[in-house]
Amino acid sequence: VQLQASGGGLVQSGGSSRLSCTASGFSLESYAIGWFRQAPGKEREFVAAIPWSGSYAFYADSVKGRFTISRDNANNTVNLQMNSLKPEGTAVYYCAAKYSTVLSRTPGFYDYWGQGTLVTVSS
Repeated sequence: VQLQASGGGLVQSGGSSRLSCTASGFSLESYAIGWFRQAPGKEREFVAAIPWSGSYAFYADSVKGRFTISRDNANNTVNLQMNSLKPEGTAVYYCAAKYSTVLSRTPGFYDYWGQGTLVTVSS
């Protein structure tokens, strides 16, 4: 069971980027997926989460209206579209999975984690 986060890089403030979380060894269809980020010297924080159904999503207040999480079950992937990026969004972004029908904003809820992908937003 492996998760891989990809799509990070250098983005200008106000720009957009899309992160992808791809699973290998299992299907993401029955899993709740969360995105978290950790900036240097700070704790890991919740960004967004989506249940297996994809029928709703949770967002952190700091990204609401700018980020969109979505599922692409055909490609066993969950995407995080990030628009209007801000320099404070610079962090390593992680995706996480939990075999569950419910969602959580808590990192400890999730069982599987990807390795993280760095997003740097320049001012």
